Amino acid sequence: MSGALSHIRVLDLSRVLAGPWAGQIFGDLGAEVIKVERPGSGDDTRHWGPPYIKDAEGNDSREAAYFQSANRNKQSLTLDFTQPEGQRLVRELVAQCDVLLENFKVGGLAAYGLDYESLKAINPRLIYCSITGFGQTGPYAKRAGYDFMIQGLGGLMSLTGRAEGEEGAGPMKVGVALTDILTGLYATVGVLAALNQREQSGVGQHLDVALLDVQVACLANQAMNYLTTGASPRRLGNAHPNIVPYQDFPSADGNFILAVGNDGQFRKFCEVAGIENLADDPRFVTNKVRVAHRAELIPLLRQATVFKTTAQWIELLEKAGVPCGPINDLQQVFADPQVQARGLRLDLPNALGSSTPQVASPLRLSATPVAYRSAPPLLGQHTDTLLQRLLGMSETQIAELREAGVI
Repeated sequence: MSGALSHIRVLDLSRVLAGPWAGQIFGDLGAEVIKVERPGSGDDTRHWGPPYIKDAEGNDSREAAYFQSANRNKQSLTLDFTQPEGQRLVRELVAQCDVLLENFKVGGLAAYGLDYESLKAINPRLIYCSITGFGQTGPYAKRAGYDFMIQGLGGLMSLTGRAEGEEGAGPMKVGVALTDILTGLYATVGVLAALNQREQSGVGQHLDVALLDVQVACLANQAMNYLTTGASPRRLGNAHPNIVPYQDFPSADGNFILAVGNDGQFRKFCEVAGIENLADDPRFVTNKVRVAHRAELIPLLRQATVFKTTAQWIELLEKAGVPCGPINDLQQVFADPQVQARGLRLDLPNALGSSTPQVASPLRLSATPVAYRSAPPLLGQHTDTLLQRLLGMSETQIAELREAGVI
């Protein structure tokens, strides 16, 4: 194995998306990632289909596409740690691991002696990362938390969707489980910080990462807009609360995005669009007054943009140095020449005798590049080899564990 984290071994007890996303990042960076799953069923997302990955004959397998998004570069070990023998095996594995990822309810693993306090006694160098909906403390700590719920409770949905008074107005979730993804990223950053600190102290620590905390932290400028004024920002559809014009506009054959970031770019846009008079209009001459007169400006711009196609606008505005772009569906995304040039789609051979499409990591390291060693594993694909290699178990011992339902 090679990679920036090839010296690190991760025990991934997490399921669904936030934890597995962090685990996949570690795997991409070279860490050995052991995904512990329930015998017979595994990670819930294995069954979140259709769609499913095709087998060698082109038929749907039982491997859901959802699972494939967050579990490459991992080995699957089926293990029932509700049984005492399963708990013993987890402890033996922990003794040989650097990081443990888990997203059980607060206190859920303590019943099995697999909480941080219990496991740090076995391995004081362990970095133990707990991912929950609401964190280890507070009045909501015991609650289950899911991305959709957190997008609502954490304020994101109050900012997303068409403005009040428009057709289709109302709160809207983001089209992907963004809070889960961001939580996986924050968990990864936290673990890397803890690993770095361990180099100085020699001991590990416990990370308490919560979806709600991450969601609120990522409100960014909108949070500051509220904290500065005391007024809750309102939904603006695709418009920007602080910059105008910065939204979608109709073209002759669809829609495109205009992202004017300063007064000079606004003037250039007006020149290209043949509406130079608007650049000198006292209501629109600076961003501050454009924000104040948004309702007057946007209809005027929409009247101008419908006379050219999206491709024409992009060609003209790029030459003028005005940020703009199309609104692509995913077929158009993966057909885009820049996406193809960056190699963002790849295919990995899998244990079904076919290949699994993947979206490449955005991390580009010059000395220790990301390596795509293996497709997401089948359930329990590596159980025997891991128990033999790491715990020195014989085929007979493994057979007895399987007969007892431990693996």
